[in-house]
Amino acid sequence: MSKAPFASLHFAPATVDVERRADGAQVLRSPQLLQPYARCIGEHLERWAREAPERCFLAERVGAVWRRLTFGEALTQARSIGAALLARGLSAERPAMVLSDNSIDHALLMLGAMHVGVPVAPVSPAYSLMSKDCAKVKGIAGLLKPGLVYAADGAKFAGVLGSVDFGGAEIVLGTNAPAGMKWTPFSELLQQQAGAEVDRAFAAVGPDTIAKFLFTSGSTGEPKGVINTQRMLCSNQQAVTQLWPFLDEKPPVILDWLPWNHTFGANHNFNIVLANGGTLYIDDGKPVPGLIEKTVANLREVSPTIYFNVPRGYDALIPFLEKDDVLRKSFFRDLQLIFYAAAALPQNLWEKLEDLSIRERGKRTVMVSSWGATETAPMVTSVHFEIDRAGVIGLPAPGTEVKLVPNENKLELRVRGPNVTPGYWKRPDLTQAAFDEEGFYRIGDAGRFADPNDPARGIEFDGRIAEDFKLMSGVWVHVGALRVKALAALAPLAQDIVVAGHDREEAGFLVFANPAGCRGLCPDLPADAPLEQVLADARVTGRLKEGMAMVKQEGGGSSTYATRALLMAEPPSIDANEITDKGYINQRAVLARRAALVERLYSEPSAGGVIGIN
Repeated sequence: MSKAPFASLHFAPATVDVERRADGAQVLRSPQLLQPYARCIGEHLERWAREAPERCFLAERVGAVWRRLTFGEALTQARSIGAALLARGLSAERPAMVLSDNSIDHALLMLGAMHVGVPVAPVSPAYSLMSKDCAKVKGIAGLLKPGLVYAADGAKFAGVLGSVDFGGAEIVLGTNAPAGMKWTPFSELLQQQAGAEVDRAFAAVGPDTIAKFLFTSGSTGEPKGVINTQRMLCSNQQAVTQLWPFLDEKPPVILDWLPWNHTFGANHNFNIVLANGGTLYIDDGKPVPGLIEKTVANLREVSPTIYFNVPRGYDALIPFLEKDDVLRKSFFRDLQLIFYAAAALPQNLWEKLEDLSIRERGKRTVMVSSWGATETAPMVTSVHFEIDRAGVIGLPAPGTEVKLVPNENKLELRVRGPNVTPGYWKRPDLTQAAFDEEGFYRIGDAGRFADPNDPARGIEFDGRIAEDFKLMSGVWVHVGALRVKALAALAPLAQDIVVAGHDREEAGFLVFANPAGCRGLCPDLPADAPLEQVLADARVTGRLKEGMAMVKQEGGGSSTYATRALLMAEPPSIDANEITDKGYINQRAVLARRAALVERLYSEPSAGGVIGIN
């Protein structure tokens, strides 16, 4: 039975040039040349303030209404903030540091700083609010030595503001200043008169000017300050518009919760709106119980043209789309593109989204992804063609080269182009180690051709180089592929999965439980029943065993399935670096911290809650 057709969308042709080298390496390039791009991100703001000054640029929920900011207003206020930062002597050596979530004021500070050549450093709020010792914030503050630190709500961030030495930086707050704290109201920045000094500073901003410091922890847990230049941001946006020509046909409308301390939410999504004169509705919801309802309420009022999310976000949203006719109609009314990133979209979620699209509009909405890193601002490859399943990460963007280097049993991906970072702030050792002899950035991921006979079908993500391991048999376990397959099979009880088994005879799963999904399997249990009780229920353990059997039945050798699994009630810990700044599970950190659970996993399957299959 043939599927419904895709809704038409104007993409650039799916083409690629492949250079095959004698040493087995292959270099992939887009035959489409990267066209000239903006000198700095502020040029986009200047353009749309001139061409569409009354168009809504940013909106955020304030109670029952939306606070809106036009392009004209945004430029005026960004210039005032830029003048205030210049008056305070901020610079790359004294940047602006942001502790808070996304907001219009956060956006204005970010835009104002970049307009006059002052780097901005948005820091994950989790480092302040979820951490017990604020160690990461302390490390970042020590590295940056900020001249200004901003938090929207002083009471919310009182703990970190009172415990971290910011080196005498000016504390700027939106509201609720803690008692006894010396602080400056954010509104004071907006009152600064912008004159010729702002014009001179803006004119001096060039492609090599540092726009941002974005922090990534990697596997060590020590935050690294990734330098993001104006060239990186602007070249990336030019590549996006060349691959997605439909952006020129209709200004994008986006509702987005993804945080601006992360390259996906800020450099990709926010900048797409800015570069193309669109409107960004700042979503105050998140894909977790109690907050997903806010996203749903916002989507009833806002019909996006592009919808960005991570797989976990779609998993949380889909049940609402299935049962709410008004929401589904609003969601799909103007939707051109569904975009997922951060991880492969499980096939069951992919099919549900397709079914919902067909149900509402009679056609499949195109679903695509992209691939990159904080160090690549972020896009390296892009899916700009129709695909039927997740896993394909696309083709190299114009101006970007991707080198595939044989590494053990995989092809390691390396990247070179104007979108690649010059390095890590004040860490020349890390910078040197991150690049190979040709200047390609070692991103640490692996890839393979979706069709070895037709490279234009795109590259598939093939996991992290460092994550894969061998069983005692010498057979490699490809962690990324197995994890995606298992997450689909173990829905709805698994929030995430860590694959164990290095130097063991069999692979095993440490499963982070999805509390809502597990409780849904046991509707007769009290709502306040301890999670440990829920996880021990026969219906939950039976579903776990069933899902593991499904993975095994898909076929393949011992490296393609797990024989044992353990459900964990304790969520991943950000303090222990079990969650990266991007929201990923840090496989290596989880296995190290939970070594005792790994040992239990490889005891007898009946011991300590371990579930086994034959």
